[in-house]
Amino acid sequence: MRGGKKSIHAIITWMRRQPPKAKAFIAVVSSMAALVLLRIIVHDHDNLFVAAEAVHSLGISVLIYKLIKEKTCAGLSLKSQELTALFLAVRLYCSFVMEYDIHTLLDLATFATTLWVIYMIRFKLRSSYMQEKDNFAIYHVAIPCAVLALFIHPSTSHHLLNRIFWAFCVYLEAVSVLPQLRVMQNTKIVEPFTAHYVFALGVARFLSCAHWVLQVLDSRGHLLVALGYGLWPSMVLISEIVQTFILADFCYYYVQSVFGGQLVLRLPSGVV
Repeated sequence: MRGGKKSIHAIITWMRRQPPKAKAFIAVVSSMAALVLLRIIVHDHDNLFVAAEAVHSLGISVLIYKLIKEKTCAGLSLKSQELTALFLAVRLYCSFVMEYDIHTLLDLATFATTLWVIYMIRFKLRSSYMQEKDNFAIYHVAIPCAVLALFIHPSTSHHLLNRIFWAFCVYLEAVSVLPQLRVMQNTKIVEPFTAHYVFALGVARFLSCAHWVLQVLDSRGHLLVALGYGLWPSMVLISEIVQTFILADFCYYYVQSVFGGQLVLRLPSGVV
């Protein structure tokens, strides 16, 4: 066991010494290797989506524990939670009018939980909310997502407005975690529960991205055709990849901190 920890520590130390371009290359290669491994191990790739939802639920459970037991919302971004509530509300509307299924119920549960978190931060635990650190302007992501949705959206038979809404929630989900990353960058120190929650988001989004990529590979690209024509199919895939890599850097430092035996995660400058 100690030998394994020493090996992991040696790998992390070696990674730390690499220049940024080398780290990026290693991250891409590692992601591709993980996809190949998942393709071999997981025969029904729909299970990856279920796993992503399960990990996300675990992350939310950690967040709920922090708010109830620790009675503090320090380190959490209210703006990230509001962006999450926004894209979930839009997605729920689209699900009800376009394709009501089991995922609608999962989104409804997540939406209700997110509203509760927002309520706790805004009212019950407002004294511990780090408003000065949560300084990411929401319109910096909301407006570009809305504009992009106007021009690139599904080409299905649904009403145009519903298709634009669907594209908007896909784009907004990809960048909704940015305010949370800004808060952590501003504080430089991330307490355990917040770190666990954000790491769970990173793992969930990687599994969701893996689900999409493997589905495309298994269908030999037919899935992209089924999504419609034009740029929309590619943008769906790009959005999945973007939201994964946004959190990749944080996940690296999280793993480094865990194997280093540090209870509190310290982020260097330039992570976000």
